[in-house]
Amino acid sequence: MSARETAGDRPRSGGFAPAVVACAAALAVVVWLVFGDPADLYLGFAGGPLAMGAAVLACARLGAVPRLPRPVRSFWRQLQFAAVCLFVASVVSLLRANNNTGLSPYVGVPMLVGIGTLMAAFLRLPIGERTTIGWARALLDGATVAVASTLIFWYVVLDLAPPGTSLVARVAAAVVGVSGVLLLVVIGKAAAAPVSAVHPTSLRVLAVAPLVDAAGSTLLIAGAEQGRLVLSVMALPLVGVSLAVAAHLQRRALGAPPQPASGAVRRSLFNLLPFAAVTATAVLVITVSAQDMTGRQRTVIIGAVLIAGFVVARQLLSLRENNDALRGIRTQQAELERLALTDNLTGLPNRTRFAVALGERIDLFQPATALLIDVDDFKMINDTLGPAAGDQLLYHVAQRLREHCKPGELPTRLGGDEFAVLLPSDDPAEVEAAAARLLAGLGEPFRLGDQQLLLHASAGIAVAAAGETADEVQRNADIAMYAAKESGKASWVRFEPQMRQDMAHHARLAGELHDAIVRGELRLVYQPVFDLFTGRLHGAEALVRWQHPTRGFVSPGDFIPVAERSGLIVPLGAWVLREACSQLSRWRSEHGAGAVEAINVNVAVRQLREAGFVDEVAAVLSETGLTSQNLILEVTESSVVDGWQVRETLQSLHEMGVKLALDDFGTGQSSLSLLRAFPVDVLKLDKSFVDGIADGTDRGRLAVAAAVAQLAEYLQLKAVAEGIESQEQLDRLREMGYRYGQGFFMAKPLPAEECGRLMSAAPLEAAAP
Repeated sequence: MSARETAGDRPRSGGFAPAVVACAAALAVVVWLVFGDPADLYLGFAGGPLAMGAAVLACARLGAVPRLPRPVRSFWRQLQFAAVCLFVASVVSLLRANNNTGLSPYVGVPMLVGIGTLMAAFLRLPIGERTTIGWARALLDGATVAVASTLIFWYVVLDLAPPGTSLVARVAAAVVGVSGVLLLVVIGKAAAAPVSAVHPTSLRVLAVAPLVDAAGSTLLIAGAEQGRLVLSVMALPLVGVSLAVAAHLQRRALGAPPQPASGAVRRSLFNLLPFAAVTATAVLVITVSAQDMTGRQRTVIIGAVLIAGFVVARQLLSLRENNDALRGIRTQQAELERLALTDNLTGLPNRTRFAVALGERIDLFQPATALLIDVDDFKMINDTLGPAAGDQLLYHVAQRLREHCKPGELPTRLGGDEFAVLLPSDDPAEVEAAAARLLAGLGEPFRLGDQQLLLHASAGIAVAAAGETADEVQRNADIAMYAAKESGKASWVRFEPQMRQDMAHHARLAGELHDAIVRGELRLVYQPVFDLFTGRLHGAEALVRWQHPTRGFVSPGDFIPVAERSGLIVPLGAWVLREACSQLSRWRSEHGAGAVEAINVNVAVRQLREAGFVDEVAAVLSETGLTSQNLILEVTESSVVDGWQVRETLQSLHEMGVKLALDDFGTGQSSLSLLRAFPVDVLKLDKSFVDGIADGTDRGRLAVAAAVAQLAEYLQLKAVAEGIESQEQLDRLREMGYRYGQGFFMAKPLPAEECGRLMSAAPLEAAAP
């Protein structure tokens, strides 16, 4: 497997070492606090630069990973800048190495810049509604916490500072502490959001930083000497550990799609911070007011505080009600999303879910392959057994796919009898093995009531290449699947770029064919059918030719498949039918009794499916002055077994008196059974059984050819041999009992005028090569 395909399924290397270094630095500081010399402060403060340096490296490596979504990379780059600022603060702390009360501005300024950068990074993450009201709500929560924490620091913490502490040091510590509390609010809202671009566990680990900041700032001002020392040397190492570990956790989840932070609705303690701030402020007001106020003033203040408390309690109850309502909405939303992404009949994911999953893997640079599966000849089964049985069969096909899919593979139903499987690989050998495994599973018999059915399916494989979208990959798989059907069905084909070029060529050719029908660029030639015993012209088969104004002669083998695939076979077939019947009418006018009795016209299965085809045939015969006995429609065996609609059309044509010929007889899988159900008048032995029949070396061909002649005789049908190319073949076929034949030996397809001249020629001349 390539590096690209394996990297998408396992964590990238290089993210664990910085976390280990940061943790080791923090542990070394703990060891120093327990066993070291308190007088040697440089050793204690040395852990800060080490841990923060590791954090800078971890964030820098993660921000440079191209496979991460751009918002996530931007977030970690901002954290890298914040870590650099805190690294500078740790270096300054090491250089100053003291246990003084408060915080030096030289340390506080880079710390404040780092905290501000962290706050800006978190504010860019989803923290709730991206609306004016949502931002206003977040701003009010932040303001509430900021004011409350400022009051607490000002009236409580700063008053507890030892005498002689510098006002600048106290204020610097207080500002950093308040900033840490605000950062805690922002991180909490980001972690509590329903969907987070950054890994949820990483966000929770990052909350350690503002907690350490708030606690450390408080102890630096009002703490005892030992408490100040612990926080002075441990604060920045702990922040470094949180950044490095959070980066490692994000790297472990590399390539995973954005996911809910924790459940549909997050009930986080961070949401209680504004209410805790109001409560703390109320207690502070009561404490301050109790000092220098009269009894009536104290009563008013206490009453105001009680009212504020009641409001807070009421808001807490409203918050709980809102959370319950939101949980119900989220549950309904999840159910609606499930229904929107699930196929109702089979329970498999549907086309939309498949496209979303494929697009996610492509966007995250993960290996992906689309395997498109179409059940062969399902329409015939559906028409034969009925729609209800067809739906039941599709359900069993879906369950069979589910059973044969390996973990990580996503089976889906795109619609109708078309399924798809998303494979988490781009290795050709693996995806081809998966296609063979799934098709083999579908090839096992299905039990449907008291019937046992054998199905086959065709599959197209498209590996997602660099720069391709999900729609392009699905289109490629669709192209490959049609190639598999054209190659004989019950197989798989892997998409190659040349297929897209062929498809584009077919699309252009279809457009030109449409214009050719309108502009009259098509013409008919006629393949004579001779009586092998008398040598007289017996009939003629109409064949369409296309002389393109710039391409020149376009082979029917090129444009007939394009016409069938694009649906142009219907107007093309209608033109051939009308033109052939008109030509027979002209021959009958010019040659009288010498003209052939009937004209052979090939009919495609798409024409037979048209509801008005029988009426169209009747109208053409009436307009050209012919009867139903003057027309022979040639159909293939695959057309006959297409479904009930085709069978009804053929039956109606037969009842109308139109003769039906079974073309290429002997090449199908159910030729003999067709003779019982199909209203056939003519059997046309396929050319493959005529080739080599003269030398007698291929006994199989001889046997089939002889059997067809005997069948035709017993069933009182007309037998016609196709593709006669030598006198020896003609003699051998005549010996077998074939009365009629056609081929280049007797005459090539001819223009109408030349074919007409054969009608008045002597029998020996007509039979001459």
